[in-house]
Amino acid sequence: MLPREFLRENAERLLSEAPERFGGSGLERFVELDATRRENITRLEEKRRRRNELAAIKGRPDPEKLAEMKALKEEIRALEEEADRGDAELASVETRIPNAPHASVPHGEREEDNVVARTWGEPRRFDFEPAAHWDLGPALGILDFERGAKLAGARFTVLKGAGAGLSRALASFMLDLHTREHGYTEINPPSLANADSLFGTGQLPKFEEDLFRTREGLYLIPTAEVPLTSMHRDEILPAEALPIRYTGFTPCFRAEAGAAGRDTRGIIRQHQFEKVEIVMLTRPEDSYQALETLTGHAEKVLQLLSLPYRVMSVCTGDIGFSSAKSYDIEAWLPGQNLYREISSCSNCESFQARRANIRFRRGPAEKPEFVHTLNGSGLPLGRTLVAILENYQRADGSVEVPEALQAYFGGSEIRA
Repeated sequence: MLPREFLRENAERLLSEAPERFGGSGLERFVELDATRRENITRLEEKRRRRNELAAIKGRPDPEKLAEMKALKEEIRALEEEADRGDAELASVETRIPNAPHASVPHGEREEDNVVARTWGEPRRFDFEPAAHWDLGPALGILDFERGAKLAGARFTVLKGAGAGLSRALASFMLDLHTREHGYTEINPPSLANADSLFGTGQLPKFEEDLFRTREGLYLIPTAEVPLTSMHRDEILPAEALPIRYTGFTPCFRAEAGAAGRDTRGIIRQHQFEKVEIVMLTRPEDSYQALETLTGHAEKVLQLLSLPYRVMSVCTGDIGFSSAKSYDIEAWLPGQNLYREISSCSNCESFQARRANIRFRRGPAEKPEFVHTLNGSGLPLGRTLVAILENYQRADGSVEVPEALQAYFGGSEIRA
């Protein structure tokens, strides 16, 4: 959440510079409500001051003063009720206004306006027509879309045999890399989270329709970013504890309410999937270097798997609600002849920390400050499996297992 003072002072600039992000966000309504609130407070203070003046008069007030005091009492009560309603609406509107983009974020309205920051690896040239994973997987007997739909409905898939084994190998490979080489502490959090945790990271209240909610009021986590970031909610950390680096491997659940008709084939967009997440909590002055570091850690997974990719600087109209700056990492998928997002790495600055009240203290007598929070996919298992199947396929329909995974998988190839 952005500070109220910041919104008050910068609303006009934000609406002018990034209408694609702030138009319709509630920022215009915030300006109206904030102005009305301050007017009401001024009127309320004037009425209270006059009431106190009358109450200070010694002796018995004359009928005129008594009538004025009675009228003031009613006016003050009405103004207080109006102020309470205005405060509640203002607080609600504030929670739905997205983070302000960093100055380095490119301007644009949609995904097509994202800017290539760098590329890695050369797409493989095939001497046959490469197949998409939705054909490769069933032919190998490792992806079963029909039984996934039978068990749970559309956008669910069963991984069988080598498919399940390869997914498990990927999780172990990624976790070992992030914990042993990148310095993250592994966390195994609950797969359910309360509303406070989801409010802190920005999924609630704006994106509730994308979540699965239980009868008890808990939510299935859409990403491990929620519990990993929220572990320090309402805490004041010592400065020497920063940076904090967490990684976790969890199932993730998304209703995909806004994705009707998109990516209906294959396992690119599922209601349930598994992902290794990486999260950092840093001092404010360190967060942008940390973003480069965290993004590099996600890239390293693809590099060790020899999967070509590109890094996109995400534009103002496409960055996530809580993010101030994001990089999307897109893996090359030859079976679809395009790059597809496989990771998004973001610096949320203090936006999430304000919502979750995560602070740190530089010294014993220093005032607490909000930390900066960062997160990224490091990586999702399903999309990484897709990239392996499509990039490592052979003409006979078999698939080579990347060398870095062979010890985890227990073999060098997948055959029907």
